[in-house]
Amino acid sequence: MTLSSLHGCPAPAKLNLFLHVNGRRADGYHLLQTVFQLLDHGDVLDFDLRADGAIRRLTEVPGVPEEQDLIVRALRLLQQAHVARHGSAPPGVDVAIKKILPMGGGLGGGSSDAATALMAVNAMWGSGLSREALMALALPLGADIPFFIFGENAFAEGVGEAMQPVATANCWYVVIEPGVAVPTAAIFSSDRLTRNTKPVRIADFSRHLSSRTDMSEFGENDLQAVATHLFAPVAEAVNWLKQFGDARMTGSGACVFCAFSSEREADLVVSQIPPVWTAWKAKSLAIHPLKAVLQEAGVIE
Repeated sequence: MTLSSLHGCPAPAKLNLFLHVNGRRADGYHLLQTVFQLLDHGDVLDFDLRADGAIRRLTEVPGVPEEQDLIVRALRLLQQAHVARHGSAPPGVDVAIKKILPMGGGLGGGSSDAATALMAVNAMWGSGLSREALMALALPLGADIPFFIFGENAFAEGVGEAMQPVATANCWYVVIEPGVAVPTAAIFSSDRLTRNTKPVRIADFSRHLSSRTDMSEFGENDLQAVATHLFAPVAEAVNWLKQFGDARMTGSGACVFCAFSSEREADLVVSQIPPVWTAWKAKSLAIHPLKAVLQEAGVIE
């Protein structure tokens, strides 16, 4: 079954509940360990097929030319894979984005958009690529994209491509956007970055979680010390949120989060956040919300 349009496709945010840098490969890529957590908060994408084979982004994204957008680049890779698999070109597609997640926030916004585009258009075109094939297709564009295609919370290793499903806390998160965009390259190239954190095991994470309602006090984000040194607003947000719990930065920054066991607690904290910052609450998710949209549309079981 193919669809001519698919609207209201969610592209959720993610948090890195911890993020350790364990080493560096000969090619310069860093070896990481992290747990990715999906959130019930994110961008929303609409897709409409077009007859001319073009892939077009209808929404202006400040600072991101259409040709450089991960969505467009990912869909062109899917287009090539479709031709290789079926021997014919698929239709084109128009993509519109309701952009909610900040750029340079460590929430995976651009990667999540690209993953949602790949999963949705793979279904719309009837390309027939498996989850694993889509993950492999997307990896060269960025290590976070395969996680969103993986579609559930994950313990990730390597450069982020080796994933195992993991249970995480059923809780609420408060997220602060400090108002700066942190370039990932600036963090990973810093001499201040710790690159030799001792590896942990997925069992260590699961054992810790079994005795707690949230993931506080497990590991840390090795990138946080660099980001807070380079970007004062990140340090200020971490320090402010720490009065309520184990606040930490997600990804390479700049957003900062803290876990709470109830929505009421999260609401109380959000109500106190200084107006200089954008802040919001979000529920933890176990499964990528696009799955329900595709099931309702009848393109997956």
